[in-house]
Amino acid sequence: MDAPVTHSGEVKAEALARAALLVPVLKDRAPRTEQLRQIPVETLRDLTDARLIRIGNPERYGGVGLDLDVIHELGWELGRGCASTAWCYSLWATHNWWLGHFSERMQEEYFATGADTLFSSGLNPLGGTAVPVDGGFRVSGRWSFSSGCDAASWVMIACGGSREQMLWLMLPRADCAIVDTWFSSGLCGSGSKDVVVADVLVPAHRALDPARAGDGDWTGWELHKRLGYRAPLRVLAGWDLAAPIIGMAQGAIEEFAAQVRRSSGPGRSADSVALQLRVAEAAAEVDAARTLHRADIQEIFDKAGRGESFTPLDRVRYRRDKAFSVKLAVQAMNRIFEAAGARAVMASQPLQRFHRDAHSASHHAGLSWDIAAEEFGHQALSPTS
Repeated sequence: MDAPVTHSGEVKAEALARAALLVPVLKDRAPRTEQLRQIPVETLRDLTDARLIRIGNPERYGGVGLDLDVIHELGWELGRGCASTAWCYSLWATHNWWLGHFSERMQEEYFATGADTLFSSGLNPLGGTAVPVDGGFRVSGRWSFSSGCDAASWVMIACGGSREQMLWLMLPRADCAIVDTWFSSGLCGSGSKDVVVADVLVPAHRALDPARAGDGDWTGWELHKRLGYRAPLRVLAGWDLAAPIIGMAQGAIEEFAAQVRRSSGPGRSADSVALQLRVAEAAAEVDAARTLHRADIQEIFDKAGRGESFTPLDRVRYRRDKAFSVKLAVQAMNRIFEAAGARAVMASQPLQRFHRDAHSASHHAGLSWDIAAEEFGHQALSPTS
């Protein structure tokens, strides 16, 4: 096989440095983002000007040679400032990576409007129907939780009766209606509204079978030679959801520590052994979550680079680890919030927002610990394993 595209450490470091500069800006803007219930225009401009959106793009469409692992690290970083922004960023950038699996014609249509084009998604396959017709599919339905849809010019929806029988279909925003249903307890700024499609013809070249992408369908690899496209899309999907939650927990620890350090006088909070122990354990949980996340992604890339297959046990283990990294981050969040005192519940306090946002994000179906644990346990104890 041809050699994969690789990224330089310098390009990655520059991207992370630009993200770090945005963290205090996003933190200051977080209350307004929550009030707007969508990502502010100035935040989208900041992400675009920092050239962070296009990191997921194939190089021929404005990418800079970085892969999904860097998107995850940026999700960790931005999550320290604003959970909703980190969530939408992580999805938008990963979506543009996903697009590299679609047909070349679809990619050309999508990026015709520029390297910073965005799409949102609705991935419950039971949300609607796609009836095969000459040249494509007639699509109708309603999909919830389309994060970042207000800024998107395309929408991707899923149709099918099961995980194994599913299509992802790309539609221009003009072919969809956005219904404002997003009145949530957390991640308020993500604008995760409903998408409605009423009997729209979607051409066949705008459809993708996600179960075969990078797993028999090698369009992404053949076009772009990026290592991530040699691994099954299903194996790499969902880590972009976990990454911002790890960043939120890190942000909460930093906020809590800053508040405690500001205390003064006899019996000051910073001298409390109980608080010191809580910070230590929470920080260890976040570090463990980040390490597990990073190690699995690196393992996936390494296996892809060697051309190895991914066993059923590999696949459920990755789903287990993805959910467990979120479980660790939420545990750390709870540990800190419980110690933060009565003032932490005030609407003006960042800690209560971090807490609500992390819990809301962790409710995503793709991050359910119980489901992932059951899948792993069943496979691990199967006689064929």
